[in-house]
Amino acid sequence: MNLHPHLLAITLALYSSPLSAQTSAPPQPPATGISAERIKEDVRNLSSDEFLGRGPGEFGDEKTVAYLAGVFEKAGLEPAGENGSWFQDVPLVRLARQPGATMSLQLNGKTIPLALGRNATLGLRNPERTTVTDAPLVFAGYGIVDPARGWNAYEGVDMTGKIAVVLANDPDFEAGRDLGFEGRRMSYSGRVGVKFEAATKAGAAGVLVIHEEAAASYPFSQLASGDALPAFTLAPLNPSALKFSGWLASEVALDLLKKSKLTLPALKTRARDPGFRAFPLEGATLSASGDLEATPLVSRNVLAKRTGASRPNEFILYGAHWDANGHTAPDKAGDAIRNGAVDNATGTAELLEIARAFQAGEPPARTVVFAAWTAEEKGLLGADYYAAHPLYPMATTAAVINLDPHVVLPAARDVELIGGGRTTLEEDFARIAKAQGLRVTPEPNPEAGWYFRSDHFPFARRGVPALAFRAGRDLVDGGTAAGNRIVAAYNKDCYHQPCDEFNPRWTFAGTVQEASVAFALGRELANSEVWPTWRDGNEFKPLREETNAARLR
Repeated sequence: MNLHPHLLAITLALYSSPLSAQTSAPPQPPATGISAERIKEDVRNLSSDEFLGRGPGEFGDEKTVAYLAGVFEKAGLEPAGENGSWFQDVPLVRLARQPGATMSLQLNGKTIPLALGRNATLGLRNPERTTVTDAPLVFAGYGIVDPARGWNAYEGVDMTGKIAVVLANDPDFEAGRDLGFEGRRMSYSGRVGVKFEAATKAGAAGVLVIHEEAAASYPFSQLASGDALPAFTLAPLNPSALKFSGWLASEVALDLLKKSKLTLPALKTRARDPGFRAFPLEGATLSASGDLEATPLVSRNVLAKRTGASRPNEFILYGAHWDANGHTAPDKAGDAIRNGAVDNATGTAELLEIARAFQAGEPPARTVVFAAWTAEEKGLLGADYYAAHPLYPMATTAAVINLDPHVVLPAARDVELIGGGRTTLEEDFARIAKAQGLRVTPEPNPEAGWYFRSDHFPFARRGVPALAFRAGRDLVDGGTAAGNRIVAAYNKDCYHQPCDEFNPRWTFAGTVQEASVAFALGRELANSEVWPTWRDGNEFKPLREETNAARLR
């Protein structure tokens, strides 16, 4: 097998730890039946070119859901989908921007052309033709509208027909102090999708986000490479008052601000004041045009279950998204398939292996559901559709355990908790990890907002306690430095890119650790009478409490 050049670099990072690095035997997971070889084979299959990147609505869609249903059936699981099937139909609309779209800035009558896919991105919202001509730019700071915290960047500002220019992340990021937005960790208000919603409600015609790598948590190259990829939304597609959203590369934004006699540091300082209000960038306007083709389609979630022996109407839900980014324009190496071996063939393989482990043992007291979601990469759409149209009651779903590993790593001494401090599940998670010789490490980059970026979140925001974690970086061979090298190389070159492809040298030792903890935690919950809860003060706790009566025994 010829490795993609970027994947080869990651492989070298994996196998080039200093000889002086401390080594020791890896922590041994319990005899759960979790098999590295079976996980490896499923990842090899799902991320092969035959599946064409597992894009929803593409050729790989049908092949993937058939494969998953076949594995569940062979393992002896029961169908858990609609009408006794393995599937839940998810109605989607594919939004494909057509060639020829343009966007430019104007400052005091002089045009600043933008190159889509190079220094700007453009996401159109409505089918057919969209045209925006000389729309005024308004700097809206962090674009926060959060009444509970007393922030509203648009209060008293007429945004009709105007373009909001916003910063990534939230006011606490880089502030050096807690302004009420959870410190360094990104708050919900810091998500770009939330900023888009706030600007839409304020009457804006469009939103541009100023890209900075630290604040966004990914390089502009990742946005640029996906600029021309189709977007998706759940059907039906409703008309959008927001005509477009997009990103500006930092050098473009800095040049615009300099010519406007403004500086980004000074604007950030102003935007950290709760009294900040959006203001016009004098003489600055935007023009954009493009055509959008909307195509309805149906993709599918794949669901299996092991029915509970004594409390079958109480549920534990494991989830992993099966989709990747499909077949696209070729990269510099000529590879047009974004195979998604890590993201998320590996998490899907963990889901399959945990399902096999449950089926091989005694029936649990509660029913355990295994869900492979579609269209996570398009906005958590498959999981969100299920959460809005659940096949099993949300009120009696005790917990959701998400499987979305970020990198395939060798054996480690730790596991990373994502978005800690939210649920009582975390105490059980830490105890079970410790029993398997692993310590729990907080996620090292909380400003990235990972808790809001994967399929557990649609359940959390509806009140169901949800846990997200991943294999740790403190590797048995090479320590944290070695783990960080592997993660950094993957993030820089292969996250959502064609070089996220299968590597036959992977041992999946860290993946087995991750799956073993997830299995042991779910098995304990499935045989327990405990209902995990949200911690006091968490925004989702009141939602859960609304359904307390359904859980009274």
